[in-house]
Amino acid sequence: MKTVSTGLSGSLETLPEGIHPTAIIAPGAKLGKGVRIGPWCSIGPNVEVGDGVEMLANVIVDGHTRLGEKSRYYPFVTIGLAPQDLKYSGEPTRCEIGARTVVREHVTIHRGTATGTGITHVGADCLIMANAHVAHDCTLGDRVIIVNNVVMGGHVNIADDARVMGSAAIHQFVRSGRAALVGGVAGVEADVIPYGSVLGNRARLVGLHWIWLRRNGVKSEERHRMRQAFRLLYPRDAEGDVFSQRLEQVRAEFGDDPKIAEILAFIDAPSRRGLVRVATAGFTSSETEAG
Repeated sequence: MKTVSTGLSGSLETLPEGIHPTAIIAPGAKLGKGVRIGPWCSIGPNVEVGDGVEMLANVIVDGHTRLGEKSRYYPFVTIGLAPQDLKYSGEPTRCEIGARTVVREHVTIHRGTATGTGITHVGADCLIMANAHVAHDCTLGDRVIIVNNVVMGGHVNIADDARVMGSAAIHQFVRSGRAALVGGVAGVEADVIPYGSVLGNRARLVGLHWIWLRRNGVKSEERHRMRQAFRLLYPRDAEGDVFSQRLEQVRAEFGDDPKIAEILAFIDAPSRRGLVRVATAGFTSSETEAG
């Protein structure tokens, strides 16, 4: 039998357990304990693979990339390749994937750029489903779920526990707050507040993410206060109202509530894209039914 070079010393009989003989491991790559690297995977020289990582087959990891412990990668995933940015000139930028994150088939996650943050970061316990694209300098928090065919431009920031449904497209520099919900096939051009829910093309804010709030133990009294604050901030008929005045009223009446304070802090933070506009009356979804 012909031995295929792996970049590791030794013959077929002495390959580390769990490394398929067709895998190509470049000299300099660091492999943790108990990793499993399947057929035809390729690991670059500056890659660090954490303990217990599994790559099923045909996975390519390159650049200065770190894969968190017990993360799992399905066939034809590419991680840490050069960004699709014409200004990129081969700088040693980074890509990091958190512990226990699962990346499904044909996902692409590119490394950062020198003109951005220099790193693309995906947090722990995330699920990125098939054919999704995470562009350069994006930051995904922990427990984020990205559904099939989602695409995002560079510098997108998605906070912990957010959900992005299938085939949504997110414009570069957009921020999505904690536990926000982006509906399927939505085109998101502006920031989504924490716990907010957006639908449509172009995406519009239709309410709060009540399903997540209920499932994660937020009590009915707190959900009621959040509904009151949301209706005050985004009334159904806001003609003549000034958003800044409504914002200060919400701050005065509900600013002591931690989740509402989180929404207010998100609105106050610097933004390249501004806030998603609120939907017109009658634009509703079962995902946004009152809690």
